[in-house]
Order: sequence, then C-alpha cells, then structure tokens
Amino acid sequence: MDTKKLDALRSRKEDALLGGGLARVHAQHAKKKLTARERIALLCDPGSFEEMGMLVTHRSSDFGMEEQIFYGDGVVTGYGLVNGRLIYVFAQDFTVFGGSLSETHAEKICKLMDMAMRNGAPLIGLNDSGGARIQEGVRSLAGYADIFYRNVRASGVIPQLSAIMGPCAGGAVYSPAITDFIIMVEQSSYMFVTGPNVVKTVTNEEVSAEDLGGAYTHANKSGVSQLTADHDEDCIDKIKQLLSYIPQNCEERAPTINYTPGNELRLELNELIPAVSSQAYDIKTAIEAVVDTHSFFELQELYAENMVIGFARLAGNSIGIVANQPMVLAGCLDVKASKKAARFVRFCDCFNIPLLVFEDVPGFLPGTDQEWNAIISNGAKLLYAFSEASVPRITVITRKAYGGAYDVMNSKHIGADFNFAWPSAEIAVMGAKGAIEIIFKKEIENASDPLHAAIEKEMEYAEKFANPYHAAARGFIDEVIEPSETRIKLIKAFASLVNKVDNLPRKKHGNIPL
Repeated sequence: MDTKKLDALRSRKEDALLGGGLARVHAQHAKKKLTARERIALLCDPGSFEEMGMLVTHRSSDFGMEEQIFYGDGVVTGYGLVNGRLIYVFAQDFTVFGGSLSETHAEKICKLMDMAMRNGAPLIGLNDSGGARIQEGVRSLAGYADIFYRNVRASGVIPQLSAIMGPCAGGAVYSPAITDFIIMVEQSSYMFVTGPNVVKTVTNEEVSAEDLGGAYTHANKSGVSQLTADHDEDCIDKIKQLLSYIPQNCEERAPTINYTPGNELRLELNELIPAVSSQAYDIKTAIEAVVDTHSFFELQELYAENMVIGFARLAGNSIGIVANQPMVLAGCLDVKASKKAARFVRFCDCFNIPLLVFEDVPGFLPGTDQEWNAIISNGAKLLYAFSEASVPRITVITRKAYGGAYDVMNSKHIGADFNFAWPSAEIAVMGAKGAIEIIFKKEIENASDPLHAAIEKEMEYAEKFANPYHAAARGFIDEVIEPSETRIKLIKAFASLVNKVDNLPRKKHGNIPL
C-alpha cells in the first residue's frame, strides 16, 4: 500500500488522540480531572478497548463551526473488557467544545447503545459535558431525545451505569436519571436541571453549583446518586466493583466467585439484640456477620439512612440486601426509605439477583410531613416492588415487625420464599404499649393503680403477641432460628431456590404507583 495513505491515516488518528489539543488537556489535568481516554484506559483491561467512530466530525457550518473540526466530536465510544467481561463505554471529552452534545456526538452514543443491546452487555457512560451544543439548535436536542429513548428501551435488558465526572446540566441530566446507577465525583461534578444563575433569576435564591447539584447534595438530600467518589480514579474503581455484582444482561445470572465452606456459625449474633426493646443496634453488624467477609457493598449510604441497601455475596453468590436500620428513626419506613428500597428491589428483580431482607420495623413514620408528601403512595412503591419480584426472596425478622410495615417488608403474604425469625422477633399489629392503650383503655383508667395495671397489661400483651411463635404457628414464619445459625440457614435456603420459576400473569406491564 502507498505509504502516504498509511501516513495520512496515522496522522488523523494522532490528531484524534489529542482531543481538543494539549492546552485543553493540561487544563483538564489542572482541575484534577482525567481526559476521556485516560478514564477509559483505567476502566478497561489493558489492551482490550476498541474505539469506534474515532474519525467522526460534526456537520455544522453555522457560527464559524466549519472552521473548528475535531476528530471524534467530543465523545470517545467503543467496547472493551472489565475483569474479562464485555462492556460498552462512552466518555465525553471536555477538551472538545466542552464535551457538548451535537448531532453526530449523539449518533455515536446511540450507535453504541444499540450494539450494547444487541450483544447483551452493560453500558457505561462517563459524563463530562457542558450540555447541548447551542450552535446546532434543535439538532442537539433531538440527539438527547434519541439517547433518552434508547435508555428506556434498554432499561431492564442491560445494566446501565452513569458516572458524572464533570458538569451535567439541563436536559443532559435525564439520561443518567433513567440509568440504573449514578456515581458522582466529589468537588468536580454536578447535576441540575437549572443552574445557579437561573435559580437566582427565578426564585432570588443564592446558591453555588456545588450546593445546588454537587455530589454530596445528590448523595444526601435528593438521593439522585447511589455512590460518590473522591476523585476520577476512585470513581472508576467503584464502577468496576459495582459491575462485579451484576450480570451482563437480564437473561444471565450474576458472576460467582469461588467459595470454600468453613465454620458458618456466627455466635456474636446471639448477643446483638438488646434486652430492652427500645434500645437501638446497628443492622450493618448483622449484615456483615451473615454475608461473605468484606463483601457488603452499600449503596446510597447517606440518603434515607433508616434503610440500608447494597450488594453482597453469600457463599460466593451475588445477592441484594434490603434492611431496616434501628439506629436511625428506629428503622421506621418513610417516604425516602420506601423509594430508595423500591428502586433497588426492582433492579435486583430485573437482573436475577436474589433478595435478602433484614426486618426490624416499628411501622411507618407518622406526621403531617409524611402524609402530605404521600407516604401512602410512596410506601406502596416498596410493597409493589416486592410483590412483583420473581427472584428468590428471603426475610429474616430480627426484632420488630409491626403493622402494615410487617406486610410491606417482604412478608410471606406478598410472595417471600422463606421467612425466618429470631427469638427476639415481635410480630404484631403494634407495640405492646400502644396496643394496651387501645384494648385496655377503660380497664386501666378504672384501676386503683393505673400505672401498675398498665404495666401488667403491657406484659400480658407482649407475652402473647410480641414474639414470633404466634406467626410461626400459623405458618407465616417458616422457622424460628438462633441468630448464630442465620448464615447456615440462608446458604441452604438460597441454594434450594436457585432454579425458582415464578410466572407472572400475562400483561403489557403493571402500573406501579409512581
């Protein structure tokens, strides 16, 4: 072949690798941010990434754009391996027009998404963009809509992960919002529909970009992001860790790791539940003791802390964990906790990941704030998610299981496969104190010593109902177990459910109370 043609190709590729040029690359590094290709190189196994569309350029000729041509047009797309497993990835290149989305930029992403769907592999988006390329007007808006449409079509078919590693504002936020998980880098990323300047103009509020839509804000206040990272490298590490718990697509199971059985007794769990029913304890202690060592990977740790969710491994197999946290709001279900858990349950069900529930819930959080913010329909989301889930589902009731919250937290009545209870479990309509104030109200009031009468009736009610044995007698609890045996029981129970088949009624889709 003519060497001039080879040299011309190599020259174009070298130009493409420079992105927006060395000066802009240095500016990116000055912000302690990696370039698009550096991020992909960290994500993919060495030598595995294959780039697509490297020589694509925009088609705009307005506002002098015809004089500003960069290969790749602000986004690097392709496929590679992460720990030997196929993924498709796009990384927006902030050094080229601020990573702004043009018609061709969107076309590259859409092409990648179509390939990920056809080949059943996860899609990873590394977002770092100033938004729509305003020089292209409606063409860039159409590009966003094309991406959104594919996000929805891919939902539940392949895992979709979004890393926010720079700005993500306006319409651009809705693609990550549709994906399964969002990871944000602290101090260098933000997401919002309208920025600080618009907020000030419309509402007269003074707010910084960080406070309005930074990583901490979305991890703690809005719950938009599931994870935060200290820097770009940490973000990539967390993507890899997350991928290790989930399958390639909805037709497969999550990867397993080798596991050698040993002593599965956890004697420390026998001492976990305080003697005083109102005293708190950390449910994460139970989780860590039951699952494989160092395997618990918590999500949304700072949001709705009265609910704990995350992935773990049990005997080498991936499972999803949903747990009430008695350390916060006594483990009550509220609006935020219900939404947090419901979304996670639905993800696990989409991708064949068994669910383990630790239950210690005194009920739904009372108050006008909760009622006016629709605790009814939001609590129903969690109820719906569990009822709909066809994956193996097991519940362990550690202490309180009161009222409607008992039903909602993966009870036998809504399709759980196994329900275990510790001897400390209290399964009742409500706590003993509240119950006797209703049942024995007049009797206590008319007693010669009302305080003593109340104590006696409370003890009577607790002995009869605040235990797991009434529920076990009715078959609502499969077995009352010693806490130390929990890991053994769960390993065996999940093994028995490995081939579970649960055919849902034929329908287009349900109507979850959104």
